[in-house]
Amino acid sequence: MPHPNRILSRAGPVDLEDLRRQLRVVELKQGTVIAESRSRVSQVYFPHNGILSCVVELENGCSIESGMIGKDGVFGAGQAIDNKLSLHKVVVQVPGAASVVSADHLKAVAQSSPDFLALLIKYEQFFLGQVQQNTACNALHTVEQRMCKWLVRMYDLAGTHLPLTQEFMAQMMGVQRTSVNGVAKQLQSEGLISYRRGHLTIVNIGLVERRACECPRTVRELDEAEFGSEGAPLLFNDKSRSI
Repeated sequence: MPHPNRILSRAGPVDLEDLRRQLRVVELKQGTVIAESRSRVSQVYFPHNGILSCVVELENGCSIESGMIGKDGVFGAGQAIDNKLSLHKVVVQVPGAASVVSADHLKAVAQSSPDFLALLIKYEQFFLGQVQQNTACNALHTVEQRMCKWLVRMYDLAGTHLPLTQEFMAQMMGVQRTSVNGVAKQLQSEGLISYRRGHLTIVNIGLVERRACECPRTVRELDEAEFGSEGAPLLFNDKSRSI
């Protein structure tokens, strides 16, 4: 049975067995900070479900999300291999579970396996591309396009039901809460989403995708460029969803 994390599901059997000697499953509780910006990374996280948000914080207290990590990825692998600091504050955005291993053990496995090391490097390249795409998106696209892009990405990683407040969405997008409130009301009135008391449900993901910018498609293309079309595809490749 494939591992619920796509990186671990792609690891060779020997590498996965080496990792399993120290892998443990932990609960990801919403709001938990698993890394501070410019901190040393001691644990590497492979989410099974839920979402980790990589956040850039400014001196004035504002923050914006630069990337998401879910079942398609890993946090801390690159830092573990090169003894680097985390460039982001990393927060659990959507609760779930993750396989966790010490940075030292992951580094030892990667150093002993060129194939596993190459797999981790591929993901680092994909994540860098996602961050660059988000930077362009935040600068050039409308709040509605960005919110729909954000919802598509969250759907791909966590599904239909999302425990999110409008305040949190505004913080992650780097916009005023009133802007998010206005877009959310419009999307809800048109039947794309349902929102109530901090819980958002995506009712029609096909229509949400149509209202998004090109960025979700670009992220998918980045994923396929690094990993090919084999394995578990991202959910936005599912043609069975209503549009």
